[in-house]
Amino acid sequence: MWARALAGVVPGFFLSAAVLGLFCWGLPGPWQSTLVPGLVAFFPIWTIVIAASFKFADGRRAWAWLSALAVLAQSLLWALQASQWLR
Repeated sequence: MWARALAGVVPGFFLSAAVLGLFCWGLPGPWQSTLVPGLVAFFPIWTIVIAASFKFADGRRAWAWLSALAVLAQSLLWALQASQWLR
């Protein structure tokens, strides 16, 4: 149980940040206008990811899936910024 909870907290944090970053930077206009709504929306998204981590069969699977999704989302965010698609 603790392994699944920590999987939701640690890689879930980075997954939530990347998903929210993709959404906020993907909107038209300057990203500064989405800063406060993004901070407000971050905690419910993170809470949902933490709750979803308990759906996995064991902690190892939760860590594997959430870590892989976090790395994928962060990599996508980095690639879009490096290619100047997101500013």
